[in-house]
Formats: sequence, C-alpha cells, structure tokens
Amino acid sequence: MTAPVDRRDGPPWQLSFVILGAIWGCSFWWIKLGLRAVSPVDVAFVRLCAGGAALLVIAAVTGTALPRRASTWRHLFVFSLLVNSVPFTLFAYGETHISSVLAGLINALTPLTTLVAVLVLFRQERATRTILTGLVVGLAGVLVVIGVWRGFGRGQLLGVLACLVAVACYGVGFPYARTRLGDSKESPIALATGQVLCGAGQLLPFALIAGRVNHHPAPSSLAALAALGVLGTGVAYILNFHVISRAPATIASSVTYLTPLFAVFVGVAFLSERLTWNEPVGAVFILFGAAIAQGRAGRRRRDGAAASVASS
Repeated sequence: MTAPVDRRDGPPWQLSFVILGAIWGCSFWWIKLGLRAVSPVDVAFVRLCAGGAALLVIAAVTGTALPRRASTWRHLFVFSLLVNSVPFTLFAYGETHISSVLAGLINALTPLTTLVAVLVLFRQERATRTILTGLVVGLAGVLVVIGVWRGFGRGQLLGVLACLVAVACYGVGFPYARTRLGDSKESPIALATGQVLCGAGQLLPFALIAGRVNHHPAPSSLAALAALGVLGTGVAYILNFHVISRAPATIASSVTYLTPLFAVFVGVAFLSERLTWNEPVGAVFILFGAAIAQGRAGRRRRDGAAASVASS
C-alpha cells in the first residue's frame, strides 16, 4: 500500500514505532473520556472527522492529491467500513460496558484475526501446524483475558462481544486492503485521507439520528475527542506508514504488541481502572500465540506489516 520512499528521509523509524504504540494505546483512554460527552457513534464520527481534517491539512502541506480513480474510492469505502466506521463504533460501544484496559487487551487479538481471515476467506496462507498452534494459544489467551470462569453480566458480555467483532473486522479489512489496494500507485497520505473521509461519510447519517451530546461537556472529554481524531486517526496513520516503509516487516507489524502496554498503563494510572491478574496473563498468551503463528507466515509476507494499520 505504500509508495516508494527514500528511507533516509524523516525521523528514525524506531521513534515513530514507539510514538505509534503510545498513541494507539492511549486511544482506549480517550474513547472512555469521550463517552462522557457524546454517544458511541458520535465518538467514532468525531474521531473520523477530526482525523480527516488533520489528514487534509497534511495532504495540503505536502501537496498530495486525493485519489482520482473511482475503483480506488470503492475499495477505500469498503476498507473504511471494515477498519474505521464499524470497529470504531463497536469499540466505543464496548467501552460503555467494559474498561478501557480490557478493550485495549482484546485489541491485541488483531494479528490473529487477520491470520484467520487470510487462511479462511482470502486463502493466502496454508494452515500449518505452527499457525494452528499459535491460533489455539491465542484463543486460550482470549478466554483468560475475559475471565470466562467468572461468568458475565449482560452488559459486560455485550461489551466484550462488541470489541471482539471490531477486532474481527480489522482481521478481514487488512488482507482486503492488501489484495485490492496493494498495487495502488497512490501515496500513503492520499490513501489514508480518502479512507478516513469515507468513514466520516458513512457515519454521518447515524450520528445525526442516534447521536447524543452532553451540552456541558468537560474540557477533558473535548480534549480526548480531539486527540483521538488528530493523533489517533490522523498523525498515527502517517507514523504507521513511515514505520511500514522503513522497518523490517516482522518488526513493523509488532506495534500491536506495544499498544496493550500503553493501554493498561493509562487505564490504570488515569482512569483508576482495576487490573485483575488474568488480564495481563491472558494478554501474554494472545501475544505469544500471535508470535508463534506469525513466525512462519510473517517471513513469507512482506506486506503483512499492513496488519498494524488503524488497529485501535
């Protein structure tokens, strides 16, 4: 999905990598704060509007034109449904019932859902013993993270399911982008801008119909919504493409391993959320399962790094 880039330009990819993990990890904290002011669909809508505005400014400053081909816009529309408008809304809804920490840990499942989609829907990989072992370990991690032995209240179950469906959308979206947009001659900024604008347009009617606004929002909620859009959906996309274009594929895709660490830290430190023993233990299983499954598949797929795009 990326255009040829001079690898000597810009800051070191390692710096972008850490900042990207921090921004996406903080996104779950910002979602929780944003929900104090607006409804879940509005959180996603404002996020995409602010992100789109930031990307339009970046495109204008860099002299980047938006995509011109109708086919590119069609694929961006579908891609945005899968990785922006639907999962952003589902994660926001999920966080009305569960903690931002748990939502961030569930998001760590993204590499595994991507691999499942590659195996089952797109048939770009063969199900080896190594991959299946990684999937089983990752599934066990999910069960530990959500603490299935405790049972669920209806609200918590709905929150967990919403986040799991969101991660499944990511899993389908990334290989879709590789097959439909992987050969695009458009620049990363053009693709990211078009993608986010499509997402904002998709949510506009729902925001108008189902939106709920607190007419006296706290400044912290407004700041969180702005950060979620400008940083989490605008700047982060550019940082992500910067990492993808410069770092080895196996390292670029591992930003998903860094994001939960920041999600846990800010959730506990700034929201006073409780971290139970099973959540970090389960997250380790999920990430270990992803590492096992990607160990063989990742070496065969240079473009596997796209699986880290927009995964928050």
